[in-house]
Amino acid sequence: MADSHSTGNESDPGGQRSSADRSSHPEDYGWDGDGQHPDERPWRSKKDEPEKRGSLLREAVIIIGCVLLLTWLLQTFVGRQYVIPSESMEPTLHGCTGCTNDRIVIDKLSYRFGEPEPGDVVVFKAPTESWDGAWLSPRSDNPVVHKIQDGLSWFGFAPPDENNLVKRVIATGGQTVECRNADNVGVTVDGQPLDEPYVDKQLQAQDVAAGNEFAANPDGQPNACYGPDFGPIEVPEGNVWVMGDNRANSADSRFHMEDEYRGTVPVDDIRGKVQFIIYPFSRIGGVSSDNPQS
Repeated sequence: MADSHSTGNESDPGGQRSSADRSSHPEDYGWDGDGQHPDERPWRSKKDEPEKRGSLLREAVIIIGCVLLLTWLLQTFVGRQYVIPSESMEPTLHGCTGCTNDRIVIDKLSYRFGEPEPGDVVVFKAPTESWDGAWLSPRSDNPVVHKIQDGLSWFGFAPPDENNLVKRVIATGGQTVECRNADNVGVTVDGQPLDEPYVDKQLQAQDVAAGNEFAANPDGQPNACYGPDFGPIEVPEGNVWVMGDNRANSADSRFHMEDEYRGTVPVDDIRGKVQFIIYPFSRIGGVSSDNPQS
């Protein structure tokens, strides 16, 4: 009767081969010709693990540095995002206390190769103190925190330490802008009435109904200038005249005619042209720049 136990020879695939077999066929067992298993090689020791971790750390630092550099380049030379703080540009741009304010992206390249045009919606730095109003610096009084905020601002993670406003360009250098309620034609540039589809007359009617005398004639009816008469103002070369789309609730060029620029804004103070709304998601889209003079 045959023995039922395995003898360990090659005819039995489940048997264990001898050390002699491993020597003659090392590749079958993952052993090298020198008799060493790969996991036992000196160059595969655990001493290499700290070096590997150090290499990964260096790679992470390089990647983060490249991302920050790219972000800085984009924010400085290409575009930047801003938050709309007020209702002065409604209905084009939304902003109010307690609501979800629009987040916009400006294009900085347009005015590196061209000039602002009538109808452009622009972000600009307040050219004189008269524009600052109740503006307060977003920087901390703590000098260390202040420096950190300045650094974050370079990469767009904190607002710049300047009063930035957003309005629409109405007239450019060399043009004359004015408005006479008695004429009942609204704002004119070089004597020609403007076509302004972005101004919502319903907003003005609501303001008048709510008792806003600024937007009403003495008889209580909405006026043509969305406020008092102004002008004529000749815009200096290199400057623009700006107004908010929500005319009855916008402290724009009309309110600063006594300053050194007569209410106009130097082109050098313009930070860029508003191109897109990126938040809230329900309002994502482009921002119109229809020329009201055409």
